[in-house]
Amino acid sequence: MAGHADTAGTPVTLDVVRAHPRVGAFIKAADAHLAAIGFTEHGERHCSLVAKIAYNVMTRLGYPAREAELAAIAGYTHDIGNVIGRAGHALTGAVLMAPILDELGMPPHEVATILGAIGNHEEAHGHPVNRVSAALILADKSDVHRTRVRNRDPATFDIHDRVNYAVVRSFLSVDGAARAITLELTFETEVTSVLEYF
Repeated sequence: MAGHADTAGTPVTLDVVRAHPRVGAFIKAADAHLAAIGFTEHGERHCSLVAKIAYNVMTRLGYPAREAELAAIAGYTHDIGNVIGRAGHALTGAVLMAPILDELGMPPHEVATILGAIGNHEEAHGHPVNRVSAALILADKSDVHRTRVRNRDPATFDIHDRVNYAVVRSFLSVDGAARAITLELTFETEVTSVLEYF
């Protein structure tokens, strides 16, 4: 098919997606746009960490390696829609990724899994529509840490700044045998109340 990479049946991996020039450019620009409006960090560090955590969730729960790779790809690209705007970024991100994944030669059923995950990762409107989606949501929401806060004036912190700035350690623990997932947070109560997390 014209415009498609010649993958000859080779599965599209996170490394292949990461190397696509539009993906890197869009992630970098999306993070710059969020910085301009005072939002927490959503750049390469966040995308790479979410990819790693989503992959780990899937593997530790015993899901197939290919499905874990799809979770990593969804994790890495989930915030790409911020290049267009913050509002509705989950949906625009899915729309942006569809032609890229198609161009790379990913099978349509895998593209659909990733698009469903990206399009549903925001808590306001999204739902865990598949296992990849659930892993992405857990991974994304577990990246809570003070290093994500760009605003350095505590007097002007919003809820997201306060919650992130208070956290000095976060870890998503996955117990495959017990099928239990726990978000472990260490935070300073001087910055924010425990109740702001719930």
